Amino acid sequence: MVLSVSVGPPRSLREAWTGAPLPAVVVPDAVSVERARALRERFSSAGFRRFALLDRGSFDVLVDVPDAELLDVVAGVASAVSGRALAVGEARVLRLRPGDYVLLRNDRAHEDRPVEAVLDLSERAVARAEVHYRHRGQVYFAFGGPPGALALVERGPTVLANHTYVTKRQENDVVRLVVLLRDG
Repeated sequence: MVLSVSVGPPRSLREAWTGAPLPAVVVPDAVSVERARALRERFSSAGFRRFALLDRGSFDVLVDVPDAELLDVVAGVASAVSGRALAVGEARVLRLRPGDYVLLRNDRAHEDRPVEAVLDLSERAVARAEVHYRHRGQVYFAFGGPPGALALVERGPTVLANHTYVTKRQENDVVRLVVLLRDG
C-alpha cells in the first residue's frame, strides 16, 4: 500500500525538504512489494510504447497512467512533505530495460518550480541505474531506489534530470512512475 497521507510526513522529511536550498528527499517503503508487482502488471497490460531517439534516450514509456488514485496519493504525499498544495500536472511510467537510458537533452527546465515525484516500482534493485538531478550541470541528488521508495525533487530553471544507463550485464528492468506536480 502507498504511504498514508493522513499521518503526515515524518518530521525529518519535512525538515530535510525545507532546510535544503535544492529540496530533494526519499520516502522509503512508500509502496509494498505486492502493490508494486500489481502496478507493474497493470502498467504492462496497458501497453508501453518504445521511445528510441539515440541522442535523447532509449526506453519504454506509458503516457496514460491508468491509476488516478495512485497519482492522487503521490500528490498528497508530496504536498505533505513540501508543505505546498500540489496537483498532478503530468505523469508517465518509464521502463528501462538492459541497455536503456534517458539523456539530459530529453528533459526540460521548469520556471514554475514543480515537484517531481519518482516512485520506483522495479522488481529488484538494479546497480547504478539512477536518476541524476543536476543543478547547473552538476549532480546534486541521485535516486536509484530501492524498489518501493519515492523520491521528491523540486525542479526549477537550473535543474535537469537524466536516467543513467542500465547495464546489459543484468536481466532486470527498471520501472518508475514519474509525476510532475504543480501548485494547485
